[in-house]
Amino acid sequence: MTDFTHLDEAGHARMVDVTAKQPTVRSATARASVACSPEVVEALRSGSVPKGDVLALARVAGIAAAKRTPELLPLAHVIGVHGCVVDVAVEDDGVAIEATVSTADRTGVEMEALTAASVAALNVIDMVKGLDRSTAIRSVELIRKSGGRSGEWVRP
Repeated sequence: MTDFTHLDEAGHARMVDVTAKQPTVRSATARASVACSPEVVEALRSGSVPKGDVLALARVAGIAAAKRTPELLPLAHVIGVHGCVVDVAVEDDGVAIEATVSTADRTGVEMEALTAASVAALNVIDMVKGLDRSTAIRSVELIRKSGGRSGEWVRP
């Protein structure tokens, strides 16, 4: 079982020890897509969602989520989130979210970027569910990462 980095010899979950690794500059970008009805899209564009500024709240929620990733993912390392940008845009069929997280630490920020995009998307749903309960997260995916031992990666 030692081929799996997060399992010990007995097959028990463990956090990988990164103590000896040198900090390097790393970043990761994830995107999420929220499917919305035409009525919700119109309310987002006109700023008439009864709960308030959906896009601003989604941005702030995504940033807060990136910093709390180790609390949600038990094997994630506590690392310095040195930068986080969450872009949120209304599109014809819903909301597009892109979250980029950066650090200078011993391990990457892929999970932080994915968490930021996911929580931003959940906040969009929470803010518009009174208008349309069928609003749904369509996708969440890593689109690129840089730094660390594996270097650059971009979703094909």
